[in-house]
Amino acid sequence: MSAKKASDADPARSLALLWGSHSKPGRSGLTVRSIVLAAIELANEEGLDAVSMRHVAERLEVGTMSLYTHVPGKGELVDLMIDTAYGELYDDVDAPSRQPGGWRGGLEFVAARNWDLYRRNPWLLQIIDVRSTLGPNASLKYEAELRPLEGTGLSDVEMDSVLALVLSHVESTARAKANQARVQEESGITDVEWWLSNAPILEKIMDSSRFPLASRVGRAAGEAHQSVADPVHALTFGLERILDGIAGLIAGRNRS
Repeated sequence: MSAKKASDADPARSLALLWGSHSKPGRSGLTVRSIVLAAIELANEEGLDAVSMRHVAERLEVGTMSLYTHVPGKGELVDLMIDTAYGELYDDVDAPSRQPGGWRGGLEFVAARNWDLYRRNPWLLQIIDVRSTLGPNASLKYEAELRPLEGTGLSDVEMDSVLALVLSHVESTARAKANQARVQEESGITDVEWWLSNAPILEKIMDSSRFPLASRVGRAAGEAHQSVADPVHALTFGLERILDGIAGLIAGRNRS
């Protein structure tokens, strides 16, 4: 899965598009929204590399130039795709903070929703976007995901850092899961099949007298996961440890 920089887009043009009307049809009957949805559909089927103005136009059965009257180019289109995908996350801005379990339940909900977002839209994991263009859905996402942390005693910078920590963990494990799925598809062999075939060989290679910890722990983990790694386990285990650490930070702030 190759990484792509999201924005070769002009930031000013992207912002105008992101915050403008997406439902107003042009002469061809096209709307910004119909173009974006077709691009997302294409990306989910064939990957982000397959998304071009020409391919999206073919999917919509229109001339390529008719797309340019709505969207200036692929950079702006990808910005619109990202923000549209973020619109799938929450029914409303208070959804995370309504969850049972206080701030912890809210962040567990945030993690689960973002994991599902990457599962439905794996092309998002191909994007490197250090300077995100903040559209309406991205802004609502940030607001919604911060709300469970309001009133916990954390500073504003700590709230931002806590959220970033949770989201980066979800993204990294979702990327591992997507890579796992890609390898299985390309090889035609499931992780369980690979493990059953290679475990005996690995056991011989990993000489327990030379690598006592690596052989023991690796064998235990491999047998537990029936694989070299289990991204779903990594997500759950890591999130629990992260939330435990945040709980300690919050407790410390409230004691001071």
